[in-house]
Amino acid sequence: MSRLLQKNKKSSELQVILAAEDITVSFGGFVAVKGMNLKLLNRDLHFLIGPNGAGKTTMLDVICGKTKPASGSVKLMDGTELTRLKEHQIVRKGIGRKFQAPSIFAGLTVEENLALAAETRRLPFQAIRIRRHGARGEAMERVMLQTGLQDRIGERAGALSHGEKQWLEIGMLLLQEPQVLLLDEPAAGMTDEETYQTGRLLQEIATERSVVVVEHDMEFVREFAAKVTVMHEGKLLKEGTMAEVQADPRIAEVYLGTRGQANVETAER
Repeated sequence: MSRLLQKNKKSSELQVILAAEDITVSFGGFVAVKGMNLKLLNRDLHFLIGPNGAGKTTMLDVICGKTKPASGSVKLMDGTELTRLKEHQIVRKGIGRKFQAPSIFAGLTVEENLALAAETRRLPFQAIRIRRHGARGEAMERVMLQTGLQDRIGERAGALSHGEKQWLEIGMLLLQEPQVLLLDEPAAGMTDEETYQTGRLLQEIATERSVVVVEHDMEFVREFAAKVTVMHEGKLLKEGTMAEVQADPRIAEVYLGTRGQANVETAER
């Protein structure tokens, strides 16, 4: 690769594609998020961590439109203000959200679940063709391979393991071609092997789009995070690499109530 191409690639990856600024969220007088700022770079694998009640999931809810902030803005690179849009409009703008519990159609096969997800990006006559003839496009074939579900396409989704269900839902989101993927504890409840495979899947996804992960498994964060943002009491506490975060004595105080070398191994969401 030429130096010019390398420079252009690096410049593209450093672009801010989503910026949340001064976000404040209140629930019945309780302020869950207080003036929070979050910038997401292109092709970023960005982990959002912090103790229970820090406001992490609420931030994802604000970005995807599930929760409207009392103040602040969330803008895409093209200037679109997401806080003014409804949830389905935000999806159309390229924001995909996955909640902690997998949301799939248990009675349908893996292939049928993926086909339904693909329909959201197709014209009506194309969707009818998929239903009638089971036509599979290159995107669906790729997602099957990416998620490791190519050998389970005829299986009912309800028969999959917990990890496979999570991968299926991620695959369904990928077929909607999001620019930004928001994931809430995607590795929760998985075996060690499934957790590792999930981390590798997220790394692969982040080569093409940006991924924000709310996570409490610090071993998982250490192994796979490119960037980490720590929240505490609804505010930004620290942002950087995992090594930089762990070296900050404030992080130990937040997680363990003591100062010293940060040990967030047992941190809870």
